[in-house]
This record gives sequence, C-alpha cells and structure tokens, in this order.
Amino acid sequence: MLKQKTKMGDSKFVFLGYLLVCSVLQLVWSHGDHPLSKVSIHRASLSLLDLAHIKVSPPILGLQGQTAEWVTLEYSSPIPSIDDWIGVFSPSNFSASACPAENRRVYPPLLCSAPIKYQYANYSNPQYSATGKGILKLQLINQRSDFSFAMFSGGLSNPKVVAISNKISFANPNAPVYPRLAMGKLWNEMTVTWTSGYGINEADPLVQWGPKGGDHIHSPAGTLTFTKDSLCGAPARTVGWRDPGFIHTSYLKELWPNRIYEYKIGHRLNNGTYIWSQNYQFRAAPFPGQKSLQRVAIFGDMGKDEVDGSNEYNNFQRGSLNTTQQLIQDLENIDMVFHIGDISYANGYLSQWDQFTAQVEPIASAVPYMIASGNHERDWPGTGSFYENMDSGGECGVLAQIMFYVPASNRAKFWYPIDYGMFRFCIADTEHDWREGTEQYKFIEHCLASVDRQKQPWLIFLAHRVLGYSSCICYAEEGSFAEPMGRESLQKLWQKYKVDIAIYGHVHNYERTCPIYQNICTSEEKHHYKGTLNGTIHIVAGGAGASLSTFTSLKTKWSIFKDYDHGFVKLTAFDHSNLLFEYKKSRDGKVVEILMGGEVGNERNGEVLEGGDGFEGLQCLMSVACDEGFVKGGFKNGELVLC
Repeated sequence: MLKQKTKMGDSKFVFLGYLLVCSVLQLVWSHGDHPLSKVSIHRASLSLLDLAHIKVSPPILGLQGQTAEWVTLEYSSPIPSIDDWIGVFSPSNFSASACPAENRRVYPPLLCSAPIKYQYANYSNPQYSATGKGILKLQLINQRSDFSFAMFSGGLSNPKVVAISNKISFANPNAPVYPRLAMGKLWNEMTVTWTSGYGINEADPLVQWGPKGGDHIHSPAGTLTFTKDSLCGAPARTVGWRDPGFIHTSYLKELWPNRIYEYKIGHRLNNGTYIWSQNYQFRAAPFPGQKSLQRVAIFGDMGKDEVDGSNEYNNFQRGSLNTTQQLIQDLENIDMVFHIGDISYANGYLSQWDQFTAQVEPIASAVPYMIASGNHERDWPGTGSFYENMDSGGECGVLAQIMFYVPASNRAKFWYPIDYGMFRFCIADTEHDWREGTEQYKFIEHCLASVDRQKQPWLIFLAHRVLGYSSCICYAEEGSFAEPMGRESLQKLWQKYKVDIAIYGHVHNYERTCPIYQNICTSEEKHHYKGTLNGTIHIVAGGAGASLSTFTSLKTKWSIFKDYDHGFVKLTAFDHSNLLFEYKKSRDGKVVEILMGGEVGNERNGEVLEGGDGFEGLQCLMSVACDEGFVKGGFKNGELVLC
C-alpha cells in the first residue's frame, strides 16, 4: 500500500509538470473568451441622449404557450457609430440598485449583470452609421423574468448607455419549460427534469404520464436551486450571475420495455389550479440484453449558438446549431444521446444554460439526454477538480449537476453505468482522478467487469478528455497523444474486459484508431471487424460545435481516419452479433465513415466509404441485420439507407 502511494505521488509530480507545458500548448485549440466576457460591464456609464430611442414589440410574448418568440427592435441615435450595440437584459432592471455590492464599502458598477445576448446596431442595417436608424429582430426564450433592451455607444470596451427600451415579458414567465429526459438508476426508470419559476412554497411540481392511449397518473418531483454562495468565482458569482429559478426532477418507474409513454410537466398552484406544459412522449428503454434495434448518438463539446446571429464574438460554437438540427431531423432513428462534456460553454454566464436547454429541448424531451462532465463544467482551482484551471468560469460543476440528471451515486462525481438493451456504457469523469487506486478507478473496473457479455456484447467506454489516443497538436507536441497517464492507468482494464469502443470529446475534431493495445494495432483490418478485436477502437468525437482543433502533421500507424470538421457518432446495434458505427457530418448529415462489427451477411458488409461530398450518388449494396433478418441496404445520394 505504501509503495502504491509513492507511485501515485511521483505520477502527480510528473503530471503537474505536464500541465505547465500543456497550458501553453492548449492555446493551439483555444476557442477564446466567452462572447459575453467581451462586454466591459464594470466600465459602463450612463449617457442618455434625448433624441436616442429604442422600442421593442410585442409587449407580451407566449400568449399561446410558446416558450420562444421573435421580437422586433426599432431604434435611432443622433450620433450613430459602427461601435453602437444593443444588449438584452433580463431581469429588466439591470442597474446597480438591483444588486448591492458584496462588500458594503465598495459601490457596485452602474450595470451589475452582463446582457444575456447582444448585437451591433448595424447588423441588419448597413446604412445605420449614416441614418442613425435601424430595425433588428431577435429571438427570446422564456427565462422566468421580464426583458429590457439598452443601446450603447463606445463599443464593448467602453460602453455608454444612450437609450433604454420599454419592458416586455412572457405571459407566464414562471411556466414549466425545457424538459430533459435521462435514464434513471434502473433500466426501467426514466427521469424528467425541467426548469420553472415556481418555488415549493408557491406550487407543487409534478408530471402527468402514462402509456400512450392508456391511463395517466401524477408523479411528484423534487426541487433544487442554488445561490451565488454555491458557486466558486467570477463571472458566475458576479456579472454572469442570474437567478436560476427552480429545477425539478421526477422519477417515472416500472416502465415496460420499448413502450411509448406520454407525459407533460406542470405545477399545482396553492389555489388548486394547474399549470401544464405541452404534451411530450418517449420510448422506454429495452431491458438489458433485449434483442431489438437500438440506436445511440454520441458527441462532445457542442455548446450553443444563437439563431438570430447575436453574440457575434461567439464564433467558437459555429457547428452547434447544425449538429442540433441534424439530431432533430433524425430523431425518429435515435433512441438515446450522450453529450460527453463541455455542454453549454456558459463559462460562468448562467443565462446561457437556459438557452442551451431551450436549444436541445426537441431532442432532450423525446429521448434520454445523458451527459458527462467536462472542463468547462467543472474545473476551478481549489475545488477538488483534477485540473486546477478556471475553465468553468466559477461554476465548479454546480450548474451541470443541477440542470441535468445523471444516475450517479454522487452527482458531484460524474461517473455512472448505463444498461441499454445490448449495450453497457461506462461513463467516466475526467475532471476527477481516474488513476489506479482511486474511487473512480474502482468504479470503472466494476462497470467493465460486471457486464454479462452474452446478454450485452457491446461494451462502450465514454469520457470527456482523451484518455486513449488523439493526433491533436497539443497532445502530439507533448508526445503523449492523449491525457497523461490515461492509457497508463486504464488500458489494462480496457484490454482485460475487452472494451469494444472508447469515445471521447475535448478535442474538437473526429478521429478513429485501429483496435489497439499498448500503442500497437492488434488487427490489420481497417474497415470491417469480426470476432475478437484483441484491442479497443478509440474515437475522438469532440467536433459537435466548438471551434475545430488542429491535427499534428506527425504520422502515426494507429490513426485510421481523421476529419477536421463538425460531426457526431452514431452506434446502431441490430442484434448480439452486428453493430453499425457511423460518423456523420453536422452540416448535412452525410455519412462520412461507416464500419460494421460482428458477423456479416456477405463479404461487402462493413465497407468504409470516405470523402463526404465525393461519394454522392454512389451505390454500395451491402447486407445489414434487421429484425426481419438480413436485407439489402446501401448509399443513395450520400445517405445510408437501411431496411
């Protein structure tokens, strides 16, 4: 035991040395500051102009229950400039009177909170600098409070308030919104999490649910919230702070496998009346080992983006909306989603979590949306995170833990197993120590060792940071080609328990390795795998939205396919012998890479097609396994056609 502790100490010393080097190299894939951090709120001053004005319409939003609506801004300034910009504030009272200083001896700045979004006055008005007049359309979502808009001169670095708009609001700002499904701790349990403005003293949260076409029941929900004191630093505790409202989670239990269930989220007010959301539905999970069609989408680092074009410095998540849209379009062919870290990239600007949950609502309300912890959710110095950086913007994991449910034994430690039919997923938390001898290492080994491979042949390891292999320039320059000590600690577990595929985020591109163990490919096959691999295929799938990461020019034998573009991975288990792997482009949903594992219907099954736009119209017939047996399928106009 003493010997083991000594090794751990030596490893930690080496590891800290690596961090000092890689903190510089990380600039290679850095996506810069959060767009809202560009706004120097503490330098803001009041310079109202008599002839400047800004008006917003309509005054009331969501009259038909909508949770998102477009508004029109009309504005003018007597001294227009290309630096003029418009900020959206919620709550509408964003002056110092709304937030006293933490230190009573120090006066707060004129503005105490960052805008939830902003746009330049000339964005859709090229002649603004000459005419001083403009019209702008923005989308707002229900975020539990009213809104006001301010016009600023002086750019982002020296902002001066020259005009303030009228206030507008959603008809019911407290309404239950943005349901997020997640698997419970048991395979036949589904959780529903949502956000509202109703505290437990005002209303009882509940879900009305039941089998489609059958009787429905009410299930209560628990409620969580937090204050500034729960967070760890700026901007989350300062200009990025916004009241999070209340987050509710209900547990729907004893579900029948593969059955369709209907549900709606709501609140019973103290006067006995009910507030309900729209109707939603989901399909319950298959039981462990069940033979049925099972399809899972996996990606990391998606973040959020604005459909109205606001936050123009927000150019590091340009693939986010494309990925979201592709998932929505293919939702009938997806049973579960794993977003493996770097979720919203709020980075301490709390309003962005609402906007992210609104963006993914069409997905998360219909299929389980499972998350892993990433550096932009968890890392903060002195808070127990494995990496002592400030990537979370002071959130230190609090937002991720509360906004989304994960079936972990301790929600502050994001490691947990998921049994889904023929799949066993082992989700690790790279922001906590994973090395041998730690609590997490014991979990990983138990998760891998306890699965019955006769019932669940497809064993998948998921984590945010790359613990396996990556050709990202940061890792390559260091010589590790992964996080230090990731493979050193875990590869013997992957090998011992025959992990099929390990998938990571963090690096913003796509890469696939050969089946590999100890840096050596264990198979010469590159496209179609049959029988025991004798190694694990490692996948980097961190290109779902954030700015792309550069590959090294160094060549490695283990790297089979790379793509410097936004995309995501999809796994389809047809039965206990056949698994389809697809990598899809976010911009158009085209299949760029495809491979099959297991027994095959004929010799062409599993051929990899590469090149994206280069194979449009290509016909490549292959046999695929479906419930009815092996049938013909192939590519048509770049799309994989099955069954």
